Amino acid sequence: MKLIGRLSFEKRFELIRFATAIGIAVFLSFLIILFVSKEPLLAFSKLFLGPLESARRFGNVLELCIPLSFTGLAVAVMFSADMFNMGAEGAFYVSGAVAVFTALLIPLPPVIAPLVSIIIGGLCGAVVCWVPAFLKERWNANELVSSLMLNYVFFYITKYFANTTFKDPSAGFMATYLIPANAKLARLIPGMRLHFGLLILCAVVVLTVLFIRRTAWGYRLMQTGRNIRFARYAGLNTTAIIAYSQLIGGFIAGVGGSVEVLGMYDRFQWQSLPGYGFDGIVVAILAKNKPHYIPIAAFFLAYLKIGADKMATSTDVTAEMVSIIQGVIIMLAAAQAFLSKWRQKALIKMQQESGLDG
Repeated sequence: MKLIGRLSFEKRFELIRFATAIGIAVFLSFLIILFVSKEPLLAFSKLFLGPLESARRFGNVLELCIPLSFTGLAVAVMFSADMFNMGAEGAFYVSGAVAVFTALLIPLPPVIAPLVSIIIGGLCGAVVCWVPAFLKERWNANELVSSLMLNYVFFYITKYFANTTFKDPSAGFMATYLIPANAKLARLIPGMRLHFGLLILCAVVVLTVLFIRRTAWGYRLMQTGRNIRFARYAGLNTTAIIAYSQLIGGFIAGVGGSVEVLGMYDRFQWQSLPGYGFDGIVVAILAKNKPHYIPIAAFFLAYLKIGADKMATSTDVTAEMVSIIQGVIIMLAAAQAFLSKWRQKALIKMQQESGLDG
């Protein structure tokens, strides 16, 4: 019973710490807006209430939540193996392009066409995120540095093919040929851009949670992430575990990139890295690498970003304000020392009370 009580306390503490971090970040953002804006109350209201002004604006939040959730899930899985792989950004970009290339090269009937394109895109994403793990195992290359550098290697290789082999000369700008209509993801709600990628995301979240919680592979992955040396002493093949965790994470990021392009665009036209992979790191940190919290963290970040856009178009405060809020929340939520004294006092009090009851 004491163990159960302590576990429930730890969960409450994490919730309180996260809520406190958000409160401090919001307060600091209000102070900054107060000093830089001529209409601080209007700017503040647009930031936090702007996404609720219309159904279309709230739909934008859900649209942005889809790629953020995919990359957040990918990063959470990869980080769970204690591998700080930043390859989700490159995997997201490459897979989006490969999904379009597949749709252009392989004519298939509706339903099958987007499914095949998404799977092939996901496989390419898996390879992108596996390479840093391979370099780490083979030559002890730092996965953080190698994955960041490889993002740009894969980016320029993919961009070359998008702007040469698959470039549409009649487009008037750097973009591929139009994505075939039968390969695009259908809209969920008429008049809005929200697409079937939301349903795919829900399925991927459920499968990821089941994988982590209900399978032996997921258990081995979590044990490796908690203490890789102990996992080795226990006889686990940590090399294989790390490899498949990066493959799975890369596949999820790849599915996300494929879904984003096939659901939101008429052609592939990204001339720079979209940034969703790096935002996914933020989402994973906010969710504490727990897959079932990823959609909530992604929704929170998407809401802030759409609110910041509304604030920037309606007031004299720029959208970069959300970066300040984001940074403060991450710094406080990730800091182990934040509220640690309160936690220690609460634990001592709880132990004393349980001792008196005994």
